[in-house]
Amino acid sequence: MHDVVIVGAGPVGLFLACELGLAGCSVLVLEREPEPGSPWRADPLGMRGLSAGSVEAFYRRGMLHPLLTASGVHDGPGPAPDADEPSPPRDVGHFAGMVLDPVKVDLAALPFRLPGPAMDGVLTNLEAVETVLSERAAELGVEIRRGVTVSAVVQDDESVVAHDGEHEYPARWLVGCDGGRSAVRGLAGFAFVGTEPLFTGYVMLATVAGPGKLSPGINLTPTGMYIRMPAEGHIGMMDFDGGAFDRSQQPTSGHLQAVLRRVSGTEVTLRHVHRVSTFTDRTMQATAYRRGRVLLAGDAAHIHSPLGGQGLNLGIGDAMNLGWKLAATVHGDAPDGLLDTYTRERHPIGARVLDWTRAQAAVMTPGPHGQALQGVLRDLLGTRDGTTHVFEKVSGTSIRYDLGSEQPLIGRNAPDLRLEDGTRLGELLQDGRGVALDFSTDRGLREAATGRRSRLRYAAGPAKNDLGLGAVLVRPDGIVVWAGDRDVDRQAFERAADQWFGTAGV
Repeated sequence: MHDVVIVGAGPVGLFLACELGLAGCSVLVLEREPEPGSPWRADPLGMRGLSAGSVEAFYRRGMLHPLLTASGVHDGPGPAPDADEPSPPRDVGHFAGMVLDPVKVDLAALPFRLPGPAMDGVLTNLEAVETVLSERAAELGVEIRRGVTVSAVVQDDESVVAHDGEHEYPARWLVGCDGGRSAVRGLAGFAFVGTEPLFTGYVMLATVAGPGKLSPGINLTPTGMYIRMPAEGHIGMMDFDGGAFDRSQQPTSGHLQAVLRRVSGTEVTLRHVHRVSTFTDRTMQATAYRRGRVLLAGDAAHIHSPLGGQGLNLGIGDAMNLGWKLAATVHGDAPDGLLDTYTRERHPIGARVLDWTRAQAAVMTPGPHGQALQGVLRDLLGTRDGTTHVFEKVSGTSIRYDLGSEQPLIGRNAPDLRLEDGTRLGELLQDGRGVALDFSTDRGLREAATGRRSRLRYAAGPAKNDLGLGAVLVRPDGIVVWAGDRDVDRQAFERAADQWFGTAGV
């Protein structure tokens, strides 16, 4: 019996498998597709944007360099290694097709942003991400079985079994990372609720006659939106038909040309369509992310339109949050209720992302109401405050879990604090343990931290920029759970360590 069976070998399932493998769990990944490669996962159709938060997750597990190499990125997503000040973001993205200027991001409004190797997003593709994660999973002893379609899930108080019709795959826990049409979600009885679509979206690779008629980049029009990607003939478009055409029939070249002409306002001609896929802005979320010994992560837990490129990043955040908590539960050293914090923390984040994409679809709706909203938002998004707000949302820097403290850093993603000797917090997190970073070199704090050395790493010394703090306690997923001023309160540190890492010496 495995500790954990994960259904789905996409980026979310593989990232979670790596987290569990890093913590010493026995992990089996079941994947329906018999082979990992596909034109829809490689460039250009598999192109995806990783947010700064997701890039930081790879950095914190020592996978940033392999990711950049696999993605063909030669200029890393951060300032020079010895930079003392954060640099402006390279790209803010768009809101409802309205592209924003990164120069307008107000860095002074981001008080916990410190320079580090992972400060910007990265343009990559699914094949590169999955290759890096698959290689790391193999190094960690994770087993991946392909060509397995799960058809039943049965659980009791002690274990859960996935069935494929011929074989049984027993485990102590099972996690569905099997996408928007998750079999695990349905088989385990999760409620999935939300809203119906406003548009049908298309992604295609085509031969276009006179491609110059289409403006490059993102183009919001009175009748929808189209995107002319950098790769020749790679086009995306959104047609506000209520989602009527999504998977109802195979799109013909004539239909695609008619939609493209309508949303672009041009007489562009498609000579040949090589590949095409459809999607909608149907927006749904599981009401809970756990039922007994079955959990959900990624698109299995929430689906929405790709507006703003939030789906993959939301799923990686789920995996980063869940992995260490499930591993601690498997090993029997999790504090009471630790695994329940997964739904409590991630469900509200998912709900906010779903609303973020709903708002964009509403703004893009053709007609005078949509046009009026676009006018108002263009004015707001043209301001420093507006651009900064969007940057905080799409980069993940605005995420803050409610951990019951008014201290402004607690519940947030930790900045990449750097000691005078050059050691960075991100590097200290690479073994999957939490970190107690002590700028006060308080002997009592050292003893409290090292008493949990199997789950907590201690590092001390003066910092390049300690943000006025004496010490911080950071979870394995990079979230600050305690921060003390220069006069360190050891008892408060002990209470936080007990809450998240269990009692010392256990």
